[in-house]
Amino acid sequence: MELKNWPHPADTVKTIKVNEHRDQAIQAYTDGSKNEHGVGSGVAIFVGKEHAVQLKIKLDNRCSKNQAEQLAIFKALEVMVFQQQLLLQ
Repeated sequence: MELKNWPHPADTVKTIKVNEHRDQAIQAYTDGSKNEHGVGSGVAIFVGKEHAVQLKIKLDNRCSKNQAEQLAIFKALEVMVFQQQLLLQ
């Protein structure tokens, strides 16, 4: 895929699993920020309409906003891959 066709990383990650003839959507929202108060990452994961996981991560002040954004995406994927069974119960 060409670089110009890649989706924006702030877009939701959505997977569908058929469970007893119904669709169960998992949506992950991520953010990273840096300001005079510090650097941090955040993740919110929803299963259907239920808020299933929330992560707040404080980073060292030497980290960049880009690193905070990347860490948030990584942590969202990590939760979705390693805890898929828990999210879909």
